[in-house]
Amino acid sequence: MIRTLIIDDESHIRDTLAKLLARHCPETRVVGTASDVAGGIEAIGRLKPNLVLLDIHLGDGTGFDVLHGIDAVNFRVIFISAMDKEAIRAFRLSGMEYLLKPVSPIDLSDAVKRVMMSDERGFALQLKALDMNVK
Repeated sequence: MIRTLIIDDESHIRDTLAKLLARHCPETRVVGTASDVAGGIEAIGRLKPNLVLLDIHLGDGTGFDVLHGIDAVNFRVIFISAMDKEAIRAFRLSGMEYLLKPVSPIDLSDAVKRVMMSDERGFALQLKALDMNVK
């Protein structure tokens, strides 16, 4: 079972993602949710997820603030956002997984499969490349 944490500042998005995961990604189990940077950092430390669905723009910061606020990123990440095309280009250049809102069930299922099959060691390099491409 893939222990999954959802971090998004919109409650209806968190609820929708949880329902989509239950229906279309039976290999996942939502172990918790968070709505802001501090809550996301705390939930990651407490729940030890294998996968985090992470909104880029949170009410008190960004998904990057969450990732920079923890000691080690030892889980997979799928970014969720309603960003413009330039930001999406940064994700493509870094090879990171992202989903556009509103999230399609097929896209979610495909992203979960791809990210869970990816090389864990390569994630740190992807995250560094994303950081450089977004700025």
